[in-house]
Amino acid sequence: MSTYELGHQPLGVAGPAGMLQARGHEVRCLDLSVEEWDGALANWADRVAISVPMHTAARLARSIAPKFEVPVAAYGLYAAMCAEVATALVDRDPETALLQWIEEDPLAEHVRALPARNLLPPLASYARLVLADSELPTAYVEASTGCAHRCKHCPVPVVYDGRTRIVPVDAIVDDVVAQKNAGARHVTFGDPDFFNGIHHALRVARAVHEAVPDLTFDCTVKVEHILRHEEVWSEMAGLGCLFVVSAFESVNDTILARLDKGHTAKDGQRAVAVLRGHGIAVRPTWLPFTPWSELRDVQEITNFVAGNDLVSNVDPVHYSIRLLVPQGSLLIGDIDGLMPFDPERLSYPWESPLDALQARVATIVEKMTDNPVSETFDAVRVELGLEPVNAPDISVPHLSEPWFCCAEPTEAQFTTF
Repeated sequence: MSTYELGHQPLGVAGPAGMLQARGHEVRCLDLSVEEWDGALANWADRVAISVPMHTAARLARSIAPKFEVPVAAYGLYAAMCAEVATALVDRDPETALLQWIEEDPLAEHVRALPARNLLPPLASYARLVLADSELPTAYVEASTGCAHRCKHCPVPVVYDGRTRIVPVDAIVDDVVAQKNAGARHVTFGDPDFFNGIHHALRVARAVHEAVPDLTFDCTVKVEHILRHEEVWSEMAGLGCLFVVSAFESVNDTILARLDKGHTAKDGQRAVAVLRGHGIAVRPTWLPFTPWSELRDVQEITNFVAGNDLVSNVDPVHYSIRLLVPQGSLLIGDIDGLMPFDPERLSYPWESPLDALQARVATIVEKMTDNPVSETFDAVRVELGLEPVNAPDISVPHLSEPWFCCAEPTEAQFTTF
């Protein structure tokens, strides 16, 4: 079961499902982000596994898990956050661990199999690539799991501690081809950092392009890697890279150092120029509200966006993001006044003079989800005490899913559940 995987057809469900089928188990899948709750499954299942790869998914999963009377496993980055409602918790290598849990055999090893995407709704039900005059079904794969970095605000190093596991190139190609045959016209590489291993990333991009040369793709790459591997972007563009998501987070160098991001504000500006020089759009993600942020820090983010002609490149939800401090966070001990863990909100609370402002910005963003990005941007600017910029709406390649993994669930998501 999936509750939310950023609008993608959930690989976190399809992958284990395919492996379990290959082992002879009867498997059914349910994605509550696009499907209605099916109470009959609660009566059919001997065991239930819920994918919780991010904060939003875990908060939603906690409201679903108690509905089952059979054993429930939570798996993914936020598995530990579901300890109160799940029988088993799996944070790494979920396919092997789930198989061992289901077969009650600690030595069981999973077999390689294609993800069972046929058990999920079709790609047309999920996030699409939005171009100037079209919206195209989008595949989703991962070239690696984990991350080689230890950015202090990120939940990935809490689980993986700087380790990664690469996915075999032929397995990725087979999955992409299967999704192409199911209608995909674009591919998202969902690794926390596609350049975790630059040589593996290039092998994957080349192999996918050779197998399906008409597919474009996007990926996520750290600012420091955009610059460190500047020489590869010409080839990446030739292989079909349309845009790159990158965690800029802040334009305050002190805050960036506290987060151990490995880049400065000037580096972010250089990264924009590097990618644009090769015809690749950059889609920055931001973390405006931290315990160390002042009003001018939040304002300067919008000034950076406007000054670098990035208004159409940023999903407005990013102007409302408030730092989450999950269990095991590398920031514990670095934040003064951190309060006891809140099991409902799955975070250690902290307070800031900007809290009321953040709440107002979050309300604006959620209410204006369907408005043009430039209108929402200007509404946020006005709330921050700045003048609107009246930027034109420019067609920039992006995915149709406007939300973000570190954002709180929306009222609409909770209402559905």
